[in-house]
This record gives sequence, structure tokens and C-alpha cells, in this order.
Amino acid sequence: MKTDKPTGIQKLSTTAFRDLVILSVVIIVLLVLSYFFNIFVFLVGLFQKHPSAVTYIDEVITLLLALSIGLAVFSWRRWRELEKETNRRLKLQEELLANANTRAETERIINKQLHCEIEMHKLEERNKSASPGNLKNRN
Repeated sequence: MKTDKPTGIQKLSTTAFRDLVILSVVIIVLLVLSYFFNIFVFLVGLFQKHPSAVTYIDEVITLLLALSIGLAVFSWRRWRELEKETNRRLKLQEELLANANTRAETERIINKQLHCEIEMHKLEERNKSASPGNLKNRN
């Protein structure tokens, strides 16, 4: 069994690529909106009213950065595990199909041999019943 891996244009149509394009578009739209409409002015005003909250902003930014990197590594590792598992299952499936084909061929050969043996046995029975000694005993 041949495993087809997406190449060239096929890679462009994969779900991962589509998700990456959607994510990029969303990020660009958010960047444009925040630039033109000053979306984060609310946060600046909040921090100006409550200056004590600003002291923790560096921890929050560090936490979010570490979390995003950690989740990216976690996702990459799960993807690699999934790829290995998929390849292992495809190999096992190929072996299973090969075994099933071998078994079917073996059963076909055994059935053919049994059929030949039954036909030979029937022929022997006919020959025995048609022999001259059996004809005299019947009369």
C-alpha cells in the first residue's frame, strides 16, 4: 500500500495551512484595528487611574510569552507523536492486509485441494461400485 504525502500544491490545501492563513489574517486585522482605532487606550487609562496595577504588567507579559512558547512546543511535540503513531498504524495496516491476502490465498489452495480429494474419493467410489465383482454380487 502506497502512502501519499501531500506535496506542492496539495500542501497548500491542508487544514493546517488554512488555519495558519486564518490566524495570520486575524492577527493582521487586530494589528490594523489597534493602530487606527487605539483599542488599548482603555488599558492605558485604566493603568493611569490605578498605577499600582502597572507593577504587575511585566509579570503578565512574561507569563503570556512563556505560555505561548510553551503551548507552541507542546503542540509541536503532540504533532510529532501523532505523525509517528499514524505512520506506525499505516505500517501495521499494510502488514494486516498482506496477512489477509496470504490467508485468503492459503484458504483458496486448501479448498482446491479438498475439492480435488473429494472428487477423487467420489471417483474411487464409482469405480468400486462399477467393478465386475460388485456387479455379480448385486445380481
